[in-house]
Amino acid sequence: MLRYTLHATAAARVCSLFHHRLSIHQSKQLRDVSDLTQSQLVDRICRLLVLRRFTAISTLSFDFSDDLLNQVLTKLKLNPNACLHFFKLASKQQKFRPHVKSYCRLVHILSRARMFDETRAHLRVLVGFCEEDSRLGLYIWHQLVRFYREFGFSPTVFDIILKLYAEKGLTKNALYVFDEMCRLGRVPSLHSCNGLLSGLVRKEEFHSVFVVYDQMNTIGLVPDVCTCSIMVNAYCKDEKVGRAVEFMREIEEDIGVEPNIVTYNSLINGYVSMGDLRSAKGVLRLMNDRHVFKNVVTYTLIIKGYCKQGKMEEAEKFLKEMKEENPSFILDEQAYCVLIDGFCQIGKMNHAVRIQSEMLKAGLKLNLFICNSMINGYCKLGQVNEAAKMVKSMSKLKLKPDSYCYNTLIDGYCREGFISKAFDLCEKMVHDGIDVNIVTYNTLLKSFCQDNNINKALQLWHLMIKRGLTPNEVGYGTLLHCLFKVGDFKGAFMLWKQFLAKGFIKPVIGFNIMLNGLCKMGKMDEAEKVFDKMKELGCPPDKITYNTLVDGYCKVGNMERALEIKDIIDTKNFSLSIEMYNSLITGYFRCGKMKMKKVTDLLGEMHNRGIIPNIVTYGALISGWCKEGKLDKAFTTYSEMKEKGFTPNVIICSTMVSSLYRNGMIDEANMLLHKIMDFDLLPKDKSLEKFFEWDMKKVNLQKVFNIIDEVVESTFLPNNVVYNVAISGLCKVGKVDDAKKFISVLLEKGFVPDNFTYCTLIHALSSNGEVNEAFSLRDEMLTKGLVPDIATYNALINGLCKSGNVDRALRLFYKLRSKGVDPNVITYNILMDGCDKNGNSCEVVKLKEKMVKEGIATSIVTYLSEVREVAS
Repeated sequence: MLRYTLHATAAARVCSLFHHRLSIHQSKQLRDVSDLTQSQLVDRICRLLVLRRFTAISTLSFDFSDDLLNQVLTKLKLNPNACLHFFKLASKQQKFRPHVKSYCRLVHILSRARMFDETRAHLRVLVGFCEEDSRLGLYIWHQLVRFYREFGFSPTVFDIILKLYAEKGLTKNALYVFDEMCRLGRVPSLHSCNGLLSGLVRKEEFHSVFVVYDQMNTIGLVPDVCTCSIMVNAYCKDEKVGRAVEFMREIEEDIGVEPNIVTYNSLINGYVSMGDLRSAKGVLRLMNDRHVFKNVVTYTLIIKGYCKQGKMEEAEKFLKEMKEENPSFILDEQAYCVLIDGFCQIGKMNHAVRIQSEMLKAGLKLNLFICNSMINGYCKLGQVNEAAKMVKSMSKLKLKPDSYCYNTLIDGYCREGFISKAFDLCEKMVHDGIDVNIVTYNTLLKSFCQDNNINKALQLWHLMIKRGLTPNEVGYGTLLHCLFKVGDFKGAFMLWKQFLAKGFIKPVIGFNIMLNGLCKMGKMDEAEKVFDKMKELGCPPDKITYNTLVDGYCKVGNMERALEIKDIIDTKNFSLSIEMYNSLITGYFRCGKMKMKKVTDLLGEMHNRGIIPNIVTYGALISGWCKEGKLDKAFTTYSEMKEKGFTPNVIICSTMVSSLYRNGMIDEANMLLHKIMDFDLLPKDKSLEKFFEWDMKKVNLQKVFNIIDEVVESTFLPNNVVYNVAISGLCKVGKVDDAKKFISVLLEKGFVPDNFTYCTLIHALSSNGEVNEAFSLRDEMLTKGLVPDIATYNALINGLCKSGNVDRALRLFYKLRSKGVDPNVITYNILMDGCDKNGNSCEVVKLKEKMVKEGIATSIVTYLSEVREVAS
């Protein structure tokens, strides 16, 4: 026990003495470092690094500096591990970060030691500096060259940084390095050059691709199959597929490089992008001849070609053939994406769902692209509820909807009139942290503006700005157009000032919207100022600008200024458009009978210039002649239009109806209006057709009236005429109850049903076999002081005949004269047809004789043939 105690005490003394000496040594070392010069400190650090006493360096008390680090790196340039350790130690300091120069020294040291992984890692940091500040690229290059010359090391660093620049998409820096290496007489590796070519193709800098390839040949680099594939891809993406084929032939014959599957796939993709599936399949045959194995990418590209053209049956047929040819062939995720998207694009969602099910059975999972395609497909068909379900189901698939997904659904809601749902979805995006971009707000803005809801549009505008988004030209144009549409000239002018202040001076569309709004309001002085401002700001007017001004002056009757602008268009070498002539024709008609000869002169000038009248031209002429009461010329123009192969639209026919009303030809107008209700005569925007598809019990009636008002505004027809057209259309598609509902709402707006309104409903009810209700409407007409005309009674007689009640139809027919109504050819035709179907041939003969006796066949049939031609 004693021995142990004595031994322990002795050991403790020895240990204490050792620590005391070590403490003295450390203190002396710290004191010595503080007294050392910079040169002595560098020597001390280098000695410790060479001896690999790395932990001892951390005990030294000194401040890191660029000068100190660079001196150590230069002194130990032949000891890469020591340099790397000290550089890492410097990088970990809180108050110090190595300078670019230090990185440039280090990468040369590491490269010489063939420590290429470490070299690339530190060069990536340098490239990262360039991503943050593109101006550093030139400086870094000069520093790398400087230390290359100073150390006399190999230029491998240049080759690595060239490849890294290309990988990061910094093609400008990569091209500079490539050129400078050649100037220094250092040949980059083929691998790095291929990386540069590939990077340039990704950035679609095709001219640079071809220049670099020529330089590669000049400096003696021999292309390999990778080079060949990249170049073929470049030519194809640059829409030079023919040159790609020539290049493949040249490289095979001159160098002996055989194209591989990647090369052929690039060529197929080029043909597919051009829509040339025949040539793409020709490449497949070439691959078969050369025994080149086709992969799933090859087949997917051909399928993609069919899908782009909407030929989905052919796409699936091709797929089936490929499976038969190669039983081991299995579709991958990309192939399914192409097929599903193809069906979604053409609106065949049931097939898209079928392919989706096949994909899931194959063990593959849905991805974001497929979900977005499905959402887009549903929205295109107006099935926004299905699209919304698809968005909700994405969470189960562990997919997070992106901004494209939400923007598509928002657009779908807006198209279907569910703006509040669209706005709520936008707010959800904000809440969930999904990027709400300018596209989102522009979609909502457009929808509010289409509904003329300027207050909501302005609220959205200010909300967008409050949330830090800057409106673009599209947003300004949309809101500007809406302000003019609602007649807020002051607001439009204020917004226009903001538009100019934002510097949007180049896109001519903004100026054209402003001009269009001013011209529609007849403010031609202000329009001229905007026109002058365009020239002042260096935004050259286009054809639309001049046409808009011509139309504006025509609308205010200033035909002299309109013709002056027409002459300016001639001097600007713009071709005179049919739109401008249409405006001039309409303008001269507005000026009255004194200018009728000018219309004829314009038509002659159009003929001499080879400008062919379009449907708008004929519409303007027919409208003009009707306005002047020259119905003979209107019908002659109509006949000419038909001979030219133009189909009349509802505007032209309604104009003629309106003219017949004004000239007191009520019966003729009603007959013609019934005849023009075919859907192929509806406006091209399908607004009325959309109206006919709605359920009046569910639809927002304000939206209904907005559409009807737009038709009234665009056709310049009386409201009652357009309302009657809408009522007639509803009845035509069998929505008689909706027609009644529509009329009841119209009554609150001051609408007064006329003979045509009642006749339309009576005709619809009679056709449906509801004859008693039809007769009740006839009685209602009489109580309101409206005398039913022959068209009304023809509808009743037709209903009776269709329901098999021919005897009652005949009794009504023989009472017509007592009611002050004369039967016409239609009356006789209905009755004769009814009697014939009922087997009453004797009555048919009697009716024919009575018809001839009253001279109806010769006096009315001629007119009706014209009416039938108008409606045909």
